Amino acid sequence: MKEHNDSPKKPNIVVRLLVLLLTCLLIIGAFTLVVYRDEINVDSLVRWMNYRKMDISDTDSTAPFTHAGGNRMDFVALDSGIAISSQSGAHYYSHSGTSYAHQIEVLDNPILESTGDAAVVYDAGGQSLYLFSNRNMPFSLTLNTGNDLLSARINEKKWLAVTAQQSGYKGSVTVYDESFEKVIQINLSSTFVVDAMVSPDCRTVAVITIGQVNGVFESQLLLYPVDSKEPSATLSLGNTAVLDLDYESDQIWILGETQLLCVSSDGSDYKSWPFDEYYLKGASFGGDDFATLLLGHYRVGSADMLVTIGGNCATLATHTTDGQVLAIDTRGRYVSLLSSVGLTVFNRNLEPYSFLSDTNSARAIAQSEDGSVLLADSQEIWRYLPTQSTPE
Repeated sequence: MKEHNDSPKKPNIVVRLLVLLLTCLLIIGAFTLVVYRDEINVDSLVRWMNYRKMDISDTDSTAPFTHAGGNRMDFVALDSGIAISSQSGAHYYSHSGTSYAHQIEVLDNPILESTGDAAVVYDAGGQSLYLFSNRNMPFSLTLNTGNDLLSARINEKKWLAVTAQQSGYKGSVTVYDESFEKVIQINLSSTFVVDAMVSPDCRTVAVITIGQVNGVFESQLLLYPVDSKEPSATLSLGNTAVLDLDYESDQIWILGETQLLCVSSDGSDYKSWPFDEYYLKGASFGGDDFATLLLGHYRVGSADMLVTIGGNCATLATHTTDGQVLAIDTRGRYVSLLSSVGLTVFNRNLEPYSFLSDTNSARAIAQSEDGSVLLADSQEIWRYLPTQSTPE
């Protein structure tokens, strides 16, 4: 009878050496990433993985594809593709131009809102709304005649807040969850509702109202738990005319004609970044924990200053622009600026990351989170792939 040996079997010497070698390589790799993080272009690798199957020209741009176009065109880079709105309808393309979904319809005032991998196209003052995500159109909405859409905003978890004028009320906000099931509808009859957005954690909806107090114009921010029709907080914004809204985990960005407001997430207080002698020319809230403003010294004419602003309305950086500014956009860590001089991609501190002089008469841009930039003219869209180092 054979004796059983219960002692554990020692690992093969070759296996032990391979494990030791792998461990050393991981340590060296981690050390290299720390020491040479400015030289190693991580986002270039991401871009190569995302667009390796697409035709890349000698100018580090993908081959253009023809889009549907239309007056008042706007477009955005999603994780899965490209969404476009115009007065001729809404379209959803792959990165290479394959049509995923579309809606051919006259939109008098097309508005495009997006986040991550979802985009909402709606007709402001009209009745139509279309939502694109995951390469299809999983949700659409058509209001009854006499009920008009005022705003539609979607958060990262695809919760949607739709603001509309409803019969019998001065304003209504309807919240839909990620399955596009109605969660709550808030109807107000004493004051007008102009905008709303769901918090990143999907527990609160921020509602902007306008009205009069003692004959004086006043805007207010109301925070509603999504399971209550009574606000948990109310904050007066004074006579600020609200132009844009963005809800982040630690604060709420509210853009006015003369100032940017940074409101605490509980609605208890806010700080402001006044424009002073400048006039607002443009703004973008797609950056991670920062806002981007485009300002000019004169009411009429091009912008001449780009500003990034961090939490609590603290200035991060300013940059004097060259040439006629055509467009700005932000997403993730990047800020892109298109002017008559060319396309410049910055980091949040407005340090140049990459520059493209030949923009082929592009008139619009859309920043991607990986650092690449979509450019468009009235007929075509193409993607610029920066080759410089990753910004900090």
